[in-house]
Amino acid sequence: MNTYQSLTASSDPNRSMPTQAAARLDAASRAVASLRDEQRRLERLGFELPLARCHQQLRYWQFVQNVCRVAVEVNA
Repeated sequence: MNTYQSLTASSDPNRSMPTQAAARLDAASRAVASLRDEQRRLERLGFELPLARCHQQLRYWQFVQNVCRVAVEVNA
């Protein structure tokens, strides 16, 4: 059994990231947006454990998004 199961397709950390910095930022931003949508859905349903997993994955992807944003700014 996989201990890390992504909640959305775009937030799967096993997916390959694009080679261009701006495209990586776009991919990370899509992951964050999809997880925020999932978070709102789980809050409405009241699922606590999946909501905690979503929060954890959201924090990871927000970190990745910020790293990608820095890379884009450095390359600009």
